[in-house]
Amino acid sequence: MTRTLTVAALQLPLPGPVQPNIDAVSALVEEAAAKGAQIILPPELFEGPYFCQVEEEELFANARPTAEHPSVTAMQALAAKHGIAIPTSYFEKDGPHYYNTLAMIGPDGGIMGTYRKSHIPDGPGYEEKYYFRPGNSGFKVWDVFGTRIGVGVCWDQWYPECARAMALMGAELLFYPTAIGSEPYDADLDTSRMWRRAMQGHAVSNCMPVIAANRIGAEGDATFYGHSFITDEWGDMTQAFGGHETGVLVETIDLDRAAKHRAGMGFFRDRRPQLYGRLVEDI
Repeated sequence: MTRTLTVAALQLPLPGPVQPNIDAVSALVEEAAAKGAQIILPPELFEGPYFCQVEEEELFANARPTAEHPSVTAMQALAAKHGIAIPTSYFEKDGPHYYNTLAMIGPDGGIMGTYRKSHIPDGPGYEEKYYFRPGNSGFKVWDVFGTRIGVGVCWDQWYPECARAMALMGAELLFYPTAIGSEPYDADLDTSRMWRRAMQGHAVSNCMPVIAANRIGAEGDATFYGHSFITDEWGDMTQAFGGHETGVLVETIDLDRAAKHRAGMGFFRDRRPQLYGRLVEDI
């Protein structure tokens, strides 16, 4: 029997405050579950507005330990209700330390583990280094619904090393929750095409589907550009939103077809890790 998996990406405005944002995400999770989605991906840090546009020390008070975070507990309840998995991004407080963290919530509503975002941006409108330590968890993969998935978080999406590491750990699909939009220093710069192409490249080079979820709408000085999407193992988009739609993208993926393509392309067979160190030394 062919292995299949139905996935969903959510896209919506998330202007805050916390409870209305969580309620809006919950409504779309319900919709995606009703359409048969087994793994449902909300955008990054959906608990409120994207606060990293400014450096304000009082915003650290919004962080919570994993088990107490309202985004996590809300998604746990929905996962248990529908028997689905929900990679959930949130602002984590761990003692004196703060992380941009993802809880992998399994179909029983339990937390399978957490991944702390590895790559932390620092630039106009995306001043995350003020709030988050670089993740210390290492990249993670998760066994769910008869397959293994990898989940990066936002800025991780630009790094081929992150995607390849998860693929080498056995991931068959890659998920990226994100919050990305306009650039305050250049009103004419639209990175949405670059953003998509980077992750389509991960799909091509690792021969596996990629699922990306972004927010939309104006928040402070930023306008988030959406363009959430799902690709197949060739990097072709099978589902995609533009910059304004609110809703769910749902796609049923043929895992065995992707695995056949991955084996046939030989990218993993022909890797030369013993050579890469010498190449770096020569630079």
